Amino acid sequence: MAGRADMMSDRHIARKFRRRKLQRFSHISSSEEPLGQPKKKRRSSSTESPEDKKSRGNSTSIQIFPPELLYYIISFLPVRDVVALSQTCRYFHEVCDSEGVWQRICRRLSPRLRDENSGGSRPWKRSAILNYTKGLYFQMFSGRRHFVSKTVAPLLSHGYQKFLPTKDHVFILDYNGTLFFLKNALVSSNMGHIQWRRACRYMVLCRSAKDFATDPRSDTVYRKYLYVLASREQPATASATAATSGRSEGTGTASGVRLCDCVEVYLQSSGQRVFKMTFHFSMKFKQIVLVGQETERSLLLLTEEGKIYSLVVNETQLDQPRSYTVQLALRKVSKCLPHVSIRNMHSNQSSAVYLTEEGTVYFEVHSPGVYRDLFGTLHAFDPLDQQMPLALSLPAKVLSCALGYNHLGLVDEFGRIFMQGNNRYGQLGTGDKIDRGEPAQVHYLKCPVDLWCGLNHTLVLSQSADFSKDLMGCGCGAGGRLPGWPKGSASFVRLQIKVPPCARHICSTRECLYMLSSHDIEEVSAYRELPASKAGVPPSDTEAMAARACEEYLSQLHKCPTLEGRMAKVKEAVGSMPLMTFQKDFFWEALDMIQRAVEFREGPASS
Repeated sequence: MAGRADMMSDRHIARKFRRRKLQRFSHISSSEEPLGQPKKKRRSSSTESPEDKKSRGNSTSIQIFPPELLYYIISFLPVRDVVALSQTCRYFHEVCDSEGVWQRICRRLSPRLRDENSGGSRPWKRSAILNYTKGLYFQMFSGRRHFVSKTVAPLLSHGYQKFLPTKDHVFILDYNGTLFFLKNALVSSNMGHIQWRRACRYMVLCRSAKDFATDPRSDTVYRKYLYVLASREQPATASATAATSGRSEGTGTASGVRLCDCVEVYLQSSGQRVFKMTFHFSMKFKQIVLVGQETERSLLLLTEEGKIYSLVVNETQLDQPRSYTVQLALRKVSKCLPHVSIRNMHSNQSSAVYLTEEGTVYFEVHSPGVYRDLFGTLHAFDPLDQQMPLALSLPAKVLSCALGYNHLGLVDEFGRIFMQGNNRYGQLGTGDKIDRGEPAQVHYLKCPVDLWCGLNHTLVLSQSADFSKDLMGCGCGAGGRLPGWPKGSASFVRLQIKVPPCARHICSTRECLYMLSSHDIEEVSAYRELPASKAGVPPSDTEAMAARACEEYLSQLHKCPTLEGRMAKVKEAVGSMPLMTFQKDFFWEALDMIQRAVEFREGPASS
């Protein structure tokens, strides 16, 4: 009985506590319905009393809150939710688009970014999105498991502007001019095993960097040194000759301190600086590329005025402590064409490409074999004057280009892709293996995000109408360099790799594929619509051209003796068709299912 009495008292106390809680809640929020009772139906405006209208007019609105309070609340949301909230109504669009919100978000994402020094009309929003979308992804070609991994993200970095893999490590330049050194190291996994991780630790290599370069060959084994173009403070009273070992300087004679551009050389294995050369304070550069062999390495430096200077360095003697003066000479392309302003440069071991502000392309080839592969003849090659620039004839302004060992890719202002050079492995993506001595258009690809040319294959980062991105590739597929296409392809096909949504730059080495992600809101697409008068094919002949391409694929299918060859040819034809990404995925997956079913059926029969 005592136990029953205790139980009854406990129930009475609990019931009394719930009753008091309901009374307190109804006192605080008298406008809401009591718990446990059905809600009253809302009367129409015609039957509302004046008291109801008055109470409804005094309802709380989000617009009465101070903007600073809304900025504070919204700043705790993820960037993706802030963008979604801005699309709900005009008021939230104005609130979420204000610099006050993005300043707080930027301080949360990058606590060490003190000043809004990213530039542009929206500095805080640009800084926040740069740091939210930054990332370097890679996929190894060797091994049993092939998946996309992400490198370590330096906390001090302000977005990602450029990256470059070397023999053992990866180097990244951010928008503040800080160059980071991402190291490979042995780390402990979750299971307690010691494993080798790529780019899992980082350190700051140098600051105030403008650009950096290394050996232009695709094989990272040759990338021993890293050349960094940077700005350094130098005393104005220093002499024009070097005073320390491994250093060549030239400064002004006025008192004080001046900013002088210099080239610093680092060992890629350890990050140790082994050489430095300083230029006169009047020489301001913005880009550096390398050409030639290790014993006679030419450094090409592009000035802010669009002129190119060069100097020669012997890499085999860089680690020897000594002091000497380096001769800086004007390149022949700037001598012969003084009125031309160069926008950027691209190079490989034995050639260089110069892209002007007007969109003209000039070539400089130093090897007869590479010249023959690029132009199909040695008619205009002069071995005694290898720096003579050669102009490429294109019908429109060229916006970007990519240079491989013996082939070239160009993108014009209308987004059209042109390929030229050696096509032994189908690296031009023209559907055949015939060399091209002049630029040939790839009709089924347009408006790429990035274009990259390797030793014997080509990669294109494309964007679909739904803003999803795909990685297309053609050429040699040996070593897994074209994931999903081990035998390669003479046409651009979609590679089986997951591309980050904000990827903007791609690069491939012998070991793995890299994708840099960083979205800049200040960058706008430079492509424009192709006028009908400049179109190479009239609009009425487009269907006839597609029909001829299908007939060509059918004739090639008849020549394939095996089922595997025919399936590969059909996949190649699907990749060349102007279909949406999900449509191509559907056809490719369906063809794989059919091929597996046929192979499974033929297996028991043959046994």
